[in-house]
Amino acid sequence: MAEGTGFLRTTGDGLELVLVREFTAPREEIWAWVTESEKLETWFGRWTGEGGTGNVVELTLIAEDSDEPEQVTIIDCQPPSRLQVVMSSESGSWQLQVDLRPRADRTVLEFNQLIEQGDDISTIGPGWEYYLDRLVAARAGLVPPSFDEYYPALVEYYAELG
Repeated sequence: MAEGTGFLRTTGDGLELVLVREFTAPREEIWAWVTESEKLETWFGRWTGEGGTGNVVELTLIAEDSDEPEQVTIIDCQPPSRLQVVMSSESGSWQLQVDLRPRADRTVLEFNQLIEQGDDISTIGPGWEYYLDRLVAARAGLVPPSFDEYYPALVEYYAELG
């Protein structure tokens, strides 16, 4: 059974949902898993287009019901430490950020999503837990977890945060 690890934090931009994972690997390796389409495809989705700050790429998620690509605008890209994007689809837009920080022989990945008025944290949180655990599994060569382990199991945890 999956565990809820996310928390809410208030920043200058507003309220953020934050999730953290730690890896025994250098930042550059984890950066590749977050930004290189071939690696990203193993746990999240495949992107096409030209990467880089200010550019828009198309992202097709691998664990969703839709095969329709989503538009992703790259707001800030600072290899190997920060990637900030706005992911847009017919259901709305999400501002997402990944920060990678070294800690001894490890890398701390901090993922956050800016929470907008009306966003349902109780459904958003379990989804990001699921995807980040898919990253952990993909790096380890393990079978990815089932979404059923996350939703609805983590709904109450995230509802209590909001």
